[in-house]
Amino acid sequence: MVAKGLDWQVALSIFAGSPAQIWELRGLDPSPEETWDHLRAYLHLDEGDIRAMLETVEPLFRQGHDLVVENYAYLEAFPETAALLGWSGGADPQHLAERRRFFTVWLARTLGLDFSHDFARYLFRAGQIHAGHGRRHLHIPSLYVVGSIGLMTASFARVLEQAGVRTDTQLKALAGWNKVFILHLQMMLQGYRSALALEEGETKVRVTVYGRLRSLIGRDSLEIGIYPGQSVLEVLRKFFNYYPQARSEILESLWESQHHDDARGNPWMEVERVYRPRAGWRILRNGRDIAYLAEDQWRLEGADQLAIFPPGR
Repeated sequence: MVAKGLDWQVALSIFAGSPAQIWELRGLDPSPEETWDHLRAYLHLDEGDIRAMLETVEPLFRQGHDLVVENYAYLEAFPETAALLGWSGGADPQHLAERRRFFTVWLARTLGLDFSHDFARYLFRAGQIHAGHGRRHLHIPSLYVVGSIGLMTASFARVLEQAGVRTDTQLKALAGWNKVFILHLQMMLQGYRSALALEEGETKVRVTVYGRLRSLIGRDSLEIGIYPGQSVLEVLRKFFNYYPQARSEILESLWESQHHDDARGNPWMEVERVYRPRAGWRILRNGRDIAYLAEDQWRLEGADQLAIFPPGR
């Protein structure tokens, strides 16, 4: 028997004859890798684009250091971004060096035509850092994340023009680079939104993880925002959207079909991905396994604590 779906797009399954409830998650965001592959296919970023971009890699690479320097000189000169970075009185040298290193790595991988899933995850994490989830906890509004992509497109065009690259080559290459920048922007915004969602709520619950999960996410605990009365499953949804790398360790996915009539009365089928816990994984609320709690005991308050235990713990 499947309980009616809740507003936050999660559902609880109770299997007849079983002493425990097997929880489900629905409506999780696509993983960074899935978004990357899907958007690249949608943008039709193909071999023709790559050949055109390859013809412009050398002049862009020659100007790479100048692009990095000019980018941060502009951020320091623009009053709003200077204030956000704490640079109104001039850039902090150590902070500036950190930012330049990040940008240099991004530019090198971009000019190297890196379309790997590792780069997708790197950009996803970069988006989280821009949402204030980095070491310095600086939140850069998405307005400037989007704007920076536009500025970089303009910078590429300027460099190619100044290098005397043929106009037809420029046009073909810039069409490809624009697709690449859109792909990168989407990955950063997906990470950015996952970070904002993690904080959303009137209070926070602490989530502690154990076993290999600690090395997968790089920490042993974190706080996740909730509104009083929200379900444990809403916290898990935020957790797995923020740490998609943890999904394959804890969850198994399956596709579930639902049949209904469309607006004209014609039969219609929709397919939805559902996630269930792998054998042995347990979610504890205040020390009690939620699989043995009634559904109304899954609703949380700020003083509650959750723990995610692997098999055998």
